Amino acid sequence: MQDAAGQGIMTGRLADRIVLITGAAGTIGRTVAAAIAQEGGIAIGSDLKGRGAELDLDVTQEDDWRRAVAELDRRHGRLDGLVNSAGIGMLGSVEETDFATWRHMMAVNVDGIFLGCKYAMPLLRRRGGSIVNLSSISGIVAGHNLAAYNASKGAVRLLSKSVALHGARLKPPVRCNSVHPSFVEGDMVDAMLRAVPDPAKAREKMTSDIPLRRFAKPEEVAALTVYLLSDESGFVTGAEFPIDGGLSAR
Repeated sequence: MQDAAGQGIMTGRLADRIVLITGAAGTIGRTVAAAIAQEGGIAIGSDLKGRGAELDLDVTQEDDWRRAVAELDRRHGRLDGLVNSAGIGMLGSVEETDFATWRHMMAVNVDGIFLGCKYAMPLLRRRGGSIVNLSSISGIVAGHNLAAYNASKGAVRLLSKSVALHGARLKPPVRCNSVHPSFVEGDMVDAMLRAVPDPAKAREKMTSDIPLRRFAKPEEVAALTVYLLSDESGFVTGAEFPIDGGLSAR
């Protein structure tokens, strides 16, 4: 919600809820953290060591997850929400992508979310909670030069559904949903564009594929994430939410 000057107004939709965000130094992660705080929640950002987040966390490392969850338990004794936002993206067809790149993409984008859901669950199930996994529209719609990225984000989509079905059996339940943006304005898209010979031409091609003719804004992704963390989405679990400017409607 915004006032007449376009400033956010706190509504308390996440009042006093403890929410862990991975990849909090990235564009989406830090925007989500700000939106959670704006809604009265306590956003705990995590990222790789040296990136300025509250918690040091390499999402690919099981021991890091154990330490992070133990620290959350020590500080708060609970966890109300988890936003798995850490992720990487690289261009490459199946022939162009080397195995090391494939493995790295899977480690960050899939292993990181699996470990997050696994190790956060004991804290989340104490009072019930919500997991939001950042996938991509590329987890639903494929591209010829996104082989590893498509595969990793598609895995997040179905992993989220499995976690949701498990969480629904708990008392109180833990909900889990996936969010699927098209390309989002920010650091990941900027890095992808820097890797091609003609960034301006590539940007024009990427936006021309989207019916609304632009990239998503991080604030739009954050608003959807807040909804999925809040009681307003209390009957929503195991769902996938495209936020793609109409791309997947074709």
